[in-house]
Amino acid sequence: MPTKSLHDPFDANADLRHGSSCRHGHTGPGSCNCFDTASPDLEEKLEQRNIQEPDPGARRTGEDLDQEGMVDRAVESAIVRGMFGHNEINRRRFLQMLGGGTLAAALGSVLPLDKVKAAIQEGGGPLEKTKLRVGFVPITCATPIIMAHPMGFYERHGLDVDVIKTAGWAVARDMSLSGEYDASHMLSPMPLSMTLGAGSSRAHYIMPAVENINGQAITLHNKHKDKRDPKDWKGFTFAVPFEFSMHNFLLRYLVAEHGLDPDRDISIRVVPPPEMVANLRAENVDGYLAPDPFNQRAVWDGIGFIHMLTKDIWDGHPCCAFACSAEFADEHPNTFGALFRALIEATQYSSDIDNRAEIAEAISPRAYLNQPQSVVEQVLTGRYADGLGNVQNDPHRIDFDPFPWHSMATWILTQMKRWGYVDRDFDYNRLAEEVFLASECAEVMKEMGYEAPDRTYKNFEIMGKVFDYTDPEGYLDSFEIRRS
Repeated sequence: MPTKSLHDPFDANADLRHGSSCRHGHTGPGSCNCFDTASPDLEEKLEQRNIQEPDPGARRTGEDLDQEGMVDRAVESAIVRGMFGHNEINRRRFLQMLGGGTLAAALGSVLPLDKVKAAIQEGGGPLEKTKLRVGFVPITCATPIIMAHPMGFYERHGLDVDVIKTAGWAVARDMSLSGEYDASHMLSPMPLSMTLGAGSSRAHYIMPAVENINGQAITLHNKHKDKRDPKDWKGFTFAVPFEFSMHNFLLRYLVAEHGLDPDRDISIRVVPPPEMVANLRAENVDGYLAPDPFNQRAVWDGIGFIHMLTKDIWDGHPCCAFACSAEFADEHPNTFGALFRALIEATQYSSDIDNRAEIAEAISPRAYLNQPQSVVEQVLTGRYADGLGNVQNDPHRIDFDPFPWHSMATWILTQMKRWGYVDRDFDYNRLAEEVFLASECAEVMKEMGYEAPDRTYKNFEIMGKVFDYTDPEGYLDSFEIRRS
């Protein structure tokens, strides 16, 4: 399988974004159209594309590097890419004009690269485990975890990761608890519920990073185009992907704000995301609050319409996350750190709207989402058909921000108590800080050259109502419709 390798960042011929089989910048796994270097008109093609002939004495390719060499190459790559604002075109143009040796010498005069590499090698130490199994549910919320595989982000950090397609969240939870998965794509409430022992056996799980913010929608069957007010949904049956999910909590919040009791006036069923479109088509459900691409797929298939995006309930809400057991992180600190960094880098790359079409191509194939590329691209770029005859343009339909605010965890815990998923008291802040690794995430982001918040708590506004993280119990008591 072609994967992105740790190509030499000082080589103008190397494209740091693309597969090891693609030396000249073509996107898409398996879709490389690089010219044949044995072709008789090679010289003409080189001239047309303004690419230098390969240097016979060039440094080793990523495939030839040992683990220490991979770390060294990753350091060089991160610094060089950062210099050019992660703009691959500008990097290659600069090198074509001045050469890699000039850039390396200039860098070496102001930054002791050898010392930086040595510090990282000595500080991090060898990876305790390089072969990992990471689960994912095939939805666009898992974009960083998925795209890090075909696009080489794991490999750049010395990891050989099998990303394993998982049918639903109960399976992801059980495979994680049993140790079959080293880490997993999870819904952001799941590490909290697992640490509390709510809905499963109790085990301390940690959430080092959020994968996506926003990125969900409420989709209704086409027969309900005349029922756009939630007050008209009494008697409806909705699907959500898991009980301990933002989907469930946001749907409950929405209908309760419109005067409906989610446990009495509507019915909420748990349906694995890949089965949602089929259930809508069969009219087993009237709609769902679900992850994409299944909202967009219902429009594509002509059976449903997008009623609203969840960003219109809470703009910037967390959804999916990278999570693992605290035990795994304690026993494999260097491996955990490498995985953490790989996913921070992948999430930051995903956050750039200019990269979304490329990512859609990488994650649409059968091994990952198994969806039409057009469907995935509509979700990731935010230019999409809504099923009501309109083409919407919202680049923040889904976004990617790794920072796991402690106050996000606090809000989730208030909703778990509100609807009776937990019935005991706990210290909100202490639990939030034990599970959501906001401080650690900020440190890693800064180390990697990304901006990070200088605090870990802030207030949020959900449907016009401010959530004050300093008074979670007062916030909980302010709701008329609740179970506790």
